[in-house]
Amino acid sequence: MTAKKKPSAARRSRPRGSPPAPVSAAGGLAGGVPLGKTGKLHPPIGLGLWALGRWRPEDEARTKATLGHAIERGVRWFDTAEVYGAGRSERILGDVLYRAGGVANESLLVTKLSWEHLRPTQVRPALMGSLQRLGRSSVDLYLVHSPDPRVLIADTMAALETLWKEGKIGAIGVSNFSVEQLQAARSALKETDIVVNQVLYNLLERADGEEVLPYCRKERIIVEAYTPLARGLLAGRYLTGSVPVGPARETGLRDRLDEVQAVARALNELARDAQVPMASLALHWLAQRGATPLVGASSPEQLDSTLAAWATRPTEAVLARADAIALGHAG
Repeated sequence: MTAKKKPSAARRSRPRGSPPAPVSAAGGLAGGVPLGKTGKLHPPIGLGLWALGRWRPEDEARTKATLGHAIERGVRWFDTAEVYGAGRSERILGDVLYRAGGVANESLLVTKLSWEHLRPTQVRPALMGSLQRLGRSSVDLYLVHSPDPRVLIADTMAALETLWKEGKIGAIGVSNFSVEQLQAARSALKETDIVVNQVLYNLLERADGEEVLPYCRKERIIVEAYTPLARGLLAGRYLTGSVPVGPARETGLRDRLDEVQAVARALNELARDAQVPMASLALHWLAQRGATPLVGASSPEQLDSTLAAWATRPTEAVLARADAIALGHAG
């Protein structure tokens, strides 16, 4: 990630006058694919709030500025979780969407049930806490953040289906589930189905995405790809030196840092030759495979940079070359 800036600097740098127009045409923000049978469309790219918080007052102000800018730019998929900032992320997102008026109804709002709250007696209180912080009576999409081998997923799903029947959940999804875990979760649902599986997936970290994608394509389950830019490596940052690493699932970057930085430098050279932003290789590689990227941004400027990359689609030949480089077959 880029160095953090004070909220006041972020605000001063935002353009005066009319807000920037939403990204359109190839690499647009509108449209998407149907979200199960909800009647909603799942946007092609979204903003995740994990990277937005260290949760000091100045960080919260910066987060609000970034979210407000995302709304102005036309972003309509927002992803948070009860564990992000111990609920602060949900509260901030709810406040920003409330102040944005009708945007909340146009948006796909996603939050997650913690792996610590999967027992049936915990599910309802966890959801009600999230809804209270978000200022909502229901959430569009509710994900199981990660499976817990100590809890039968069938019990969790039964509790979630009850809440879905009550209208408190628009759709049910999961995160970090294998194919076997997906099958177990789906078999426990009687009147609805899993519509999303959110996994770690990018050019450099493929294992989880490649495992579930064929099954999800066949079953019409949307694959959301978190960390699509590999903590900034695939956007041209950290090409040398150290790389910040967050959740335990991402430590593979640190374990093979020299290798992935060499690959990232080769991809950066490819992007320069193709005259496209480096991040566009990573984002459109995912879209080409049918995965929807969930990006992070720590400032309005970083968000603008990512949306500019999304608006620039490399040729099929360039994407094929990026894939070959990332697989280690640079030639």
